[in-house]
Amino acid sequence: MSKELLGALDALENDKGISKETVIDALEAALTSAYKRNYNQAQNVEVAFDDKKGNIHVYAVKTVVEDVVDPRLECSLSDALQLNRGYELGDEIKFEVTPKNFGRIAAQTAKQVIMQRVREAERTIVYNKYSKYQDELITGEIERQDDRFVYVDLGKVEAVMPKNDQMPNETYRPQDRIKVYVNRVEDATKGPQIFVSRTAPGLLKRLFEEEVPEIYDGTVEVVSIAREAGDRAKVAVRSNNDDIDPVGTTVGPRGQRVQTIVNELGGENMDIVQWTEDPAEFIANSLNPSEVVDVIFDEENERACTVIVPDYQLSLAIGKRGQNARLAAKLTGYKIDIKSESEADGLTEGVQEDSDDAIDNE
Repeated sequence: MSKELLGALDALENDKGISKETVIDALEAALTSAYKRNYNQAQNVEVAFDDKKGNIHVYAVKTVVEDVVDPRLECSLSDALQLNRGYELGDEIKFEVTPKNFGRIAAQTAKQVIMQRVREAERTIVYNKYSKYQDELITGEIERQDDRFVYVDLGKVEAVMPKNDQMPNETYRPQDRIKVYVNRVEDATKGPQIFVSRTAPGLLKRLFEEEVPEIYDGTVEVVSIAREAGDRAKVAVRSNNDDIDPVGTTVGPRGQRVQTIVNELGGENMDIVQWTEDPAEFIANSLNPSEVVDVIFDEENERACTVIVPDYQLSLAIGKRGQNARLAAKLTGYKIDIKSESEADGLTEGVQEDSDDAIDNE
């Protein structure tokens, strides 16, 4: 067994990168527990593994005392001095108590420890590899689907895509190739668990980085994204080069760049808007394709505003089921109240009449 065990330790170190010391420490701890369990011994035992010859030794550790109360735990000073004249009270002495049939237990325990370490090492390798992909885009293959997840094969590991990360306009079929965004990687008890998404805003950002070289190299920057996955998205971009138009660059010649991403996402509509430092201008841009007459900020809430639009553009500004306004609010981080010019004029007139009445009463 000793030669086989040493060979197994060498193979683990060379093939899996698991150091001998790590396995030996685990083996000694496991053998100590096995000895206590199988031989009903006291808790003062140690197991030592000889990494040169592969031999295993069990020792009972006893404390040198004046008067022995428990011979399993203690050794008298007189007996200790017969072994070595240098022993003193309080010293610990190791007595070998290796059972003759301990080799069988040792072999079984060693096998279990090595298999456990191999599994842990493989889990660590997978976790370390895919944790680097967190917040990144990766291509996988659909394996299957159940009521909770779509399972995606990423190579050496299976990722899961929960319901809320699945696109409502997509059907997932086995063996289909698919681009997914790695939301998070967890080192779970049963092994690394990788969660992927098709609905995360980060997916859209990575797709633009793939398709638009200027975004990838940082010349054009994606500032914020608001998505209702599978239906519509708004993307705010700015340029770090005054000579480059961020919106035109992102859209591409004849809209080819953005169309590639629209096709990848099953027809999800894209509004590319320019980010500016002026909040009013950015809010107006975010409501594209609607025109904006004015943006009035709330004096009591710095993250709220009222946007005035032409009467004939009110429904366009709000959007179907309020989607355009909702996405604009997500994109800008402002609470946006949209009113037509006639509504705004009516409010102004009402305020003026109240003011006149107050003057007359005075």
